[in-house]
Amino acid sequence: MAGGDQPPAGGQQGRRYWRWSKEDFFPEPSFQSWRSYGGALAATVPRLRDRVAARSTDAIEAGTLLAESENPLRRCLTWVDLAFLGFGSVVGSGVFVLTGQEARFDAGPAIPLAYAAAGFSALLSSFCYAELATEIPSAGGSFSYLRVELGDMAAFLAAGNILLEAVVGAAGLGRSWTSYLATLLGRDSDSLRIHVPALAEGFNLLDPIAVVVLISTSALAMSGARLTSTINSLASVVGIVIIAFVMGFGFTHFHSSNLEPSFFPFGAAGVFRAAAVVYWSYTGFDMVATMAEETKNPGRDVPIGLLSSMSAITVVYCLMSFALVGMQKYSDIDPNAAYSVAFAATGLKWARYVVALGALKGMTSGLLVGALGQARYTTQIARTHMIPPYFALVHPKTGTPVYATMAVTLGAACVALFSSLDVLASVSSISTLFIFALVAVALLVRRYYVAGRTPAAQLRTFLCYLALLVLSSIGISVYYNSRYAGRWPGYAVFGMGWAAGTAGLAFAANQQRVPRMYGVPLMPWLPAMSVATNLFLMGSLGSLAYMRFGICTVAMLVYYVLFGVHATYDVAHSVDAADAVADNVEQGKIALPVSTGPA
Repeated sequence: MAGGDQPPAGGQQGRRYWRWSKEDFFPEPSFQSWRSYGGALAATVPRLRDRVAARSTDAIEAGTLLAESENPLRRCLTWVDLAFLGFGSVVGSGVFVLTGQEARFDAGPAIPLAYAAAGFSALLSSFCYAELATEIPSAGGSFSYLRVELGDMAAFLAAGNILLEAVVGAAGLGRSWTSYLATLLGRDSDSLRIHVPALAEGFNLLDPIAVVVLISTSALAMSGARLTSTINSLASVVGIVIIAFVMGFGFTHFHSSNLEPSFFPFGAAGVFRAAAVVYWSYTGFDMVATMAEETKNPGRDVPIGLLSSMSAITVVYCLMSFALVGMQKYSDIDPNAAYSVAFAATGLKWARYVVALGALKGMTSGLLVGALGQARYTTQIARTHMIPPYFALVHPKTGTPVYATMAVTLGAACVALFSSLDVLASVSSISTLFIFALVAVALLVRRYYVAGRTPAAQLRTFLCYLALLVLSSIGISVYYNSRYAGRWPGYAVFGMGWAAGTAGLAFAANQQRVPRMYGVPLMPWLPAMSVATNLFLMGSLGSLAYMRFGICTVAMLVYYVLFGVHATYDVAHSVDAADAVADNVEQGKIALPVSTGPA
């Protein structure tokens, strides 16, 4: 058992699903009384040392942990379902929401290049996710991959950012839904919100409609994965028709004069800033990985569904964004309802309603699939006791994690009520990029290191080249955003460092594991490029995004020190003790009492 990380094996069959007690939220010994909690806090430092080094295993993440949910998630999905889920979760949650904002303020007519850069990085990440999802078909997605390969601390930071992304992403979609509904009704995009002058700018437009939409889509997601997937597939067909309409009529009214006088009015820096933000529009693909536990044949279906949907989406985004800046000059684009207003400006006033309807459909699908994936992430995190195991429970009739879905929805509804889209997008993007970079590193670790089997010399070689790769990637990002960005020597130095680190992995380090089913091509070059592109895009975000990210990270660490580390420590060591007894019984060191009949 790696790191003593196996949880209690037993779900408690026969208990009512609808329950609410302290035992359901804090069953661990450290929380049984204030005195026991005080003792746990006093032992925080040694417990932290224990948990930082602990790693899980494939069998625990995709097998043993499932007992914590008491009822199973149902295997009912195929690669076709996954492809439509990927399409539904991404298209509409990005191109209709952020294209106008980023074309107007950051990229100008070069917005297709921003989508291409972000799409390239997302496609690299999707390759990494595809391999890991087939190897570890768990509802936890990236959380499970990091817990197996990088340990509890990295997994917890990812968990916190996953939950942050889930809440913020859903809230952003909910608010955009309101903007497009207003446009569909022929009103200003903020007209359906309630202005409260006493609140700070960016938080002073209350959005109760977004709250209603979030609750409605989550209620449908709780009804079952099979039903949700079917509804999403039907809606996606409608979405494809509307996208064809947007591109067809958009390019019909394309005027090259709208790309003048400069294709790069904000320079290359503006394109990369936009790429870092529109990366949020690709985040839905990781939801497909969380459905591996409910997929009939994850080894085949996940890679096909994930990579086919991501490739198509990247092409669609580039074409749709190019159609927008060709229809309307970037300085005239409405940042809140870009496509609807652009069609109205070309004289096709009726078309704005079709576009607004398509955007509403896309965002509704995004919310629906997001509710599925976000709840699965939350379920797996709760199974490990990093958050209360109450949220891991799966409903016996629907086969869905109702409590987890409700928790994420409540958080998203509270944020959506107050926060504006620009505030939400930068926070969500930095969390997403951070997780995707960690997943690429985790894949490299998986291929080049196997605990108990990799020789010490091989491990040192791998760590040296991995450190060179990661540090060089960070160096490129920092240098590009420094005052020396216009000088080439820095790029040459850091670029050579990245190439040397990756080449070292390719030719000097030996791979320790062969994928069982699907493997990322061009190993280690492809995941190394994923690390570099994600870190580069992270560097392109503004200081305000980092400040918000830092505040959220500090809050996560405070929670971990006060609660998470003690819960996971108790679970791991209570099982270690049980395993030790079982081993001793097996080896004859402890004799079980022999029953001689009724006393």
